[in-house]
Amino acid sequence: MSAGMNESALEQAALDWFLELGYEYVHGAHIAPDLPAPGAARQAGGESPEPACASARPADADRSHADRRDDYGQIVLVGRLRDALTRINSGVPDDAIEGALRMVTRPDSPSLIVNNRAFHRMITDGIPVEYRLPSPRPSPRERGGKDAAGDGGSEIKHDLVRLLDNDNIDNNEFLVVNQFTVIEDLSAGQAGKKNPACAAGAAGRRRPDIVVFVNGLPLAVIELKNPVKDVDERDPKKALRPAYNQFQTYKADIPGLFVYNELLVISDGFAALAGTLTSGWDRFMPWRTISGAEHYLHPIPLPPTPLPGGEGGTNSSLGPLQLGEGGQRPGEGCTAKPALEVLLKGVFERHRFLDYIFNFVTFEDDGKEIAKKAAAYHQYWAVNKAVECTVEASRPDGDRRIGVVWHTQGSGKSLSMAFYGGKVIKHPAMENPTLVVITDRNDLDDQLFGTFSVNSDLLRQTPVQAESREHLKDLLRVASGGVVFTTLQKFEGGDALSDRRNIVVIADEAHRSHYGFSARLDKKSGEIKYGMAKYLRDTLPNASFIGFTGTPIELDDKSTPAVFGDYIDKYDILRAVEDHATVPIYYESRLAKLELSEEEKPRIDPEFEEITEGEEEEEKHKLKTKWAALEAMVGTEKRIGLVARDVVDHFEKRLQAMDGKAMIVCMSRRICVEMYNAITRLRPQWHSDDDEKGVLKIVMSGSASDEPSWQSHIRTKAAREAIAKRFKDSEDGLKVVIVRDM
Repeated sequence: MSAGMNESALEQAALDWFLELGYEYVHGAHIAPDLPAPGAARQAGGESPEPACASARPADADRSHADRRDDYGQIVLVGRLRDALTRINSGVPDDAIEGALRMVTRPDSPSLIVNNRAFHRMITDGIPVEYRLPSPRPSPRERGGKDAAGDGGSEIKHDLVRLLDNDNIDNNEFLVVNQFTVIEDLSAGQAGKKNPACAAGAAGRRRPDIVVFVNGLPLAVIELKNPVKDVDERDPKKALRPAYNQFQTYKADIPGLFVYNELLVISDGFAALAGTLTSGWDRFMPWRTISGAEHYLHPIPLPPTPLPGGEGGTNSSLGPLQLGEGGQRPGEGCTAKPALEVLLKGVFERHRFLDYIFNFVTFEDDGKEIAKKAAAYHQYWAVNKAVECTVEASRPDGDRRIGVVWHTQGSGKSLSMAFYGGKVIKHPAMENPTLVVITDRNDLDDQLFGTFSVNSDLLRQTPVQAESREHLKDLLRVASGGVVFTTLQKFEGGDALSDRRNIVVIADEAHRSHYGFSARLDKKSGEIKYGMAKYLRDTLPNASFIGFTGTPIELDDKSTPAVFGDYIDKYDILRAVEDHATVPIYYESRLAKLELSEEEKPRIDPEFEEITEGEEEEEKHKLKTKWAALEAMVGTEKRIGLVARDVVDHFEKRLQAMDGKAMIVCMSRRICVEMYNAITRLRPQWHSDDDEKGVLKIVMSGSASDEPSWQSHIRTKAAREAIAKRFKDSEDGLKVVIVRDM
């Protein structure tokens, strides 16, 4: 790494990239309450002294500049915001504009995330205002002889004031400010309370590196750190943990800045990560593409020695980089580029940034806490491409096959579907479509319905779950709109329910069950039957279909792309691991043999899945009579005891090397319970009757008619979700979960 590379040079490089994107730039000291003497010049990225305390500002200081802040507690650039509101909302009276401005600048909750969510709704939905419209002066007869000196019958108009213009990008002002000092008086205890008091002390005084403003609103904050030479190539984000920690300090000391925040960015130049106000360290993610076409790797810094030939290895801003021929890292297939440049140009390009804010930020509220989430780069680009394909496929001359989104398990597929649904609903060409979200199992239907429900703000409506086939018919016999969840099996048989073209069918786990266009003979009944794919399309003959899956199939008789269309986007396990979106999977063979005689070995009917394709999942399990024998042999007391001992020994040895958690997948609910009993006999301290305590839990559904010995493990949906939340929390003492094979 070059000797001159430091945080200041990195800041200058970042500002230069913003200028390339068409942003204005001003140094924080030049809009401070105590403005430096006229003529004080400074180059982008250079140093400047810490501004003096607000109370020490000279009384005759020049206050004419529109961006000048009244005090260091003023977060919003009020002059720019007022001008933008007037410009964007032409025709709205000044009084109404001022009322909207007051709503923006005066958050009313003691909770930062509640204020942040309210502000985000102001951006996406607008601010409701009302004002009187002057009416034409009525004639004496119209006045009925009354004195016309009153209001003359003026009309009250209800309107929405928009903060950002998402239709005309040039109607907005994009500004980047560095070294933006904020001082807050935290004594009031209200997030966003702005007071010009230096008495708040050092705890309420902070200076973020870069703040991104749109129309005077601080929508993003960037924290930079000195690049370090000894970057761990396996995990370059480790060097950024101090920057993440600094954001946590900022949120506590200057919460008013984050009332308006949509995105947090941390970087040392080589690695760059983005997250939201509530993102944990593990959810700060890289952004690897600028235009969506090419993906970039993190360059790795090298010692300051020239590369052979003096080419391909030096970047004027960030020093020597480990690059191969053509700018590639040796042995890799993607171009290397400074991660901060990729993130800034990929996210903050003006059109993309507004699109991101309006369509790819969501708040999940489970009733206990609010989690703010934003799309990763693979979700953003996949959704936008999917929306384009949807518009094409649903046209009168379209083939109704939208395509397949192939995103690996654990990469946020369910949230991608919610982002997609929200954007399709708002697209004018779709004319208020109906979305039908389909799974092939009731438990998956519940899970996905839960994801959409807690993100209903994206959809601008509340999703509904079909309880029966008759209920499904009622939900689909509408003129437009609606988000309907159902299982695939409810479409079998019956007449067409709607011939509208603006119905979009979203299939989760699209590689399963969505086949069978050709007739086949049912060997048991002698009847001619078809697969669920044909029944679904008979019911909704003009709908368009999109599939989401982590494991598509491409066989002669079963092909996911043949059913749904070409691949829209691919995000495989290798890229997900590199992005830290999921963890790598390592397989280790640890067999507990059945040791069966030839006569005891089960004969599994290879046609079972085909024969039972049209059945509900519960019915299919009842039909697995030949599997029942295998379950009994797999779940013998001796074998469960051997597996339990091996699991406990292996997990405890692993914990000595690294912290982590374990999931045990069993063939049946009976085996889940027996496995729990076997493990707790070995480790009694792992058990607890309290769902909020204990090292080991079973997560499974059930009913009062199940075995009495199972009842302590059968919980409500909310209780199962609470345990899942504990399991996902790395700090929680719940370490091992037993689940039934899905």
